[in-house]
Amino acid sequence: MPVRLDAIDWAILRELQGDGNITNVELARRVGLSAPPCLRRVRALEEAGIIRGYRALLDPKLLGYEVICFAMVQLGAQGQAEIAAFADRMRTWPAVRECWTLSGETDFLLKCVAANLPAFQRLVSDLTGLPNVRSVRTALALDQVKDAPAVPLSEG
Repeated sequence: MPVRLDAIDWAILRELQGDGNITNVELARRVGLSAPPCLRRVRALEEAGIIRGYRALLDPKLLGYEVICFAMVQLGAQGQAEIAAFADRMRTWPAVRECWTLSGETDFLLKCVAANLPAFQRLVSDLTGLPNVRSVRTALALDQVKDAPAVPLSEG
C-alpha cells in the first residue's frame, strides 16, 4: 500500500535530499514545523522505508580510485540459484560499487572502481574467472556528465 504524503512530508524529503546532514531544528524551521513533530515525521518516513539512510558522498578520484568502469556480465546459466550466487559475490566485492540485474543479453551491469589500469586489468581478470561467467564486456568511464543520486520529487 503506498504511503500518503502531505505537503510537509514532501518538503522534508526535498530538504533532506539536498542536505542529509541538516539538523532537525534547521529542517523544522525550513518546513514550518517545530522540532518535535518534524522529528516524528522524519522517523515515520524512515520506518516506511521512504528514507533508506544517510551517507556522505565521497570523491573516488581524490581517494585514490583513478579508474571508474562499467562491466556488462553475461552468465552461462541464468537459473535462480546461479543469479543469486553471482549477486551474493558482487555484494562482497569492494571494487563493485553498484550492481544491477538487467533484461536482455546482459545479465548484470556493474559499476566498479580501481586505483589504476593494472588494478582494472586484475578486476576484469578476476571477474571473467568467476564460476558461470560466460562473457564480460567493459567500458572505461572518461568523464562524468551528470551525477544526480537524488530522486526527482514532485508532490502527489
